[in-house]
Amino acid sequence: MAASRSSLFLPLSLLLLITLSNVAEAYSSAKLRPSDCQPKCKYRCSATSHKKPCMFFCLKCCAKCLCVPPGTYGNRQVCPCYNNWKTKEGGPKCP
Repeated sequence: MAASRSSLFLPLSLLLLITLSNVAEAYSSAKLRPSDCQPKCKYRCSATSHKKPCMFFCLKCCAKCLCVPPGTYGNRQVCPCYNNWKTKEGGPKCP
């Protein structure tokens, strides 16, 4: 009985550790300094063919929200301010 508890403890501990590291990684990308906006936006806009407008709006959003979602597309849920800032027409303001 004791052996089965200890054999269950290790996988559960590893799962908890992985989950906490993912939460810490998401939180660390959510609070940037203004000086961090340029490289984050450069990567965020790297896959688009409309680099100038993407960079303009990404830098504007980053300056306001101090957050840029990870990756080149999607993942907006990581940055609620970035995700919820809309244009007059109701579309997303931030790339």
